[in-house]
Amino acid sequence: MKSTAPLMLLALLPLGALAATPKAEIERPAAAAQAIGAVHTVRQIPEACTRIEGRFTGTAAQPYDMQLVRTNPQCQPRAVFLDASKVNPSEAAGWKLNEVVRIPSASCSGVQAVVQVWRKPAGQHVALDGQGQKRVYLEDAKAQAAAGRLAALPAYSTLVEIRGNPCS
Repeated sequence: MKSTAPLMLLALLPLGALAATPKAEIERPAAAAQAIGAVHTVRQIPEACTRIEGRFTGTAAQPYDMQLVRTNPQCQPRAVFLDASKVNPSEAAGWKLNEVVRIPSASCSGVQAVVQVWRKPAGQHVALDGQGQKRVYLEDAKAQAAAGRLAALPAYSTLVEIRGNPCS
């Protein structure tokens, strides 16, 4: 006989709790615990030529700091990175939860930074060629640019939240 305990637990949760956070496109285990002041890579987004770096600050006012770093000056971005406070990423606004990155604090085991990486598709559709690859040909792209018909770029944005009880 199968146990119904997991189903009963789900029944006890409010409906909003299940629908509050959509399922992420990429699922990974929590990152390695990070010490206060240690700069670490949260995530790289090659198509935006961006690396997201974070660090625990050790201050109560802003316990976690995050910044965007360009990966290479010669990199030509195929996506843009937008400020979450201006675009408010959500499924209702056409964004997709790409990944939830959990970074535990090494100095306070009950605290973790939770970074939500959101992706907004550009809506452009590139057909697959005979080899099953998406290809953009230079002459076609130049003709589209000359005609002013460049497609919008995909976008990324992040939201950061600190979870857990701070240590004293």
